[in-house]
Amino acid sequence: GFLIALISGALMSIQGVLNTGLTRQTGIWLSAGWVQISAFFTCVVLWLFSERTPISSLLSVRPRYMAFITWTVIRSMDRLGPAKATLFIVVTQIIVAYLIELFGCFGVEKASFEWQKVIGALVAIGGIILFHC
Repeated sequence: GFLIALISGALMSIQGVLNTGLTRQTGIWLSAGWVQISAFFTCVVLWLFSERTPISSLLSVRPRYMAFITWTVIRSMDRLGPAKATLFIVVTQIIVAYLIELFGCFGVEKASFEWQKVIGALVAIGGIILFHC
């Protein structure tokens, strides 16, 4: 799991830089659309060679938020640079993920409050401040 997470983090940073370059050449909405369409076709091809969940299950999925997520990553990379943007994005993901666990949002099992996680988040925020200076 840790190796996959490291690979995911690296790929997300690379994707953010590539998406920003694509946006400079084509515009935000065409770029975001291309990212989503290319991801869709990649997933379809991988689906054909793997799990084969029934296609009818797609009718109940509503991933309308995906274009907005892509837009926010591209804009933050463009305005802050890849390193700062990724740092802010990842720390925000950690904090929001912990809040989701803490309050049991979206069907996630509620987790108990742990000071060490709060301290870890504060250390990460301190890292942002140190990195930003």
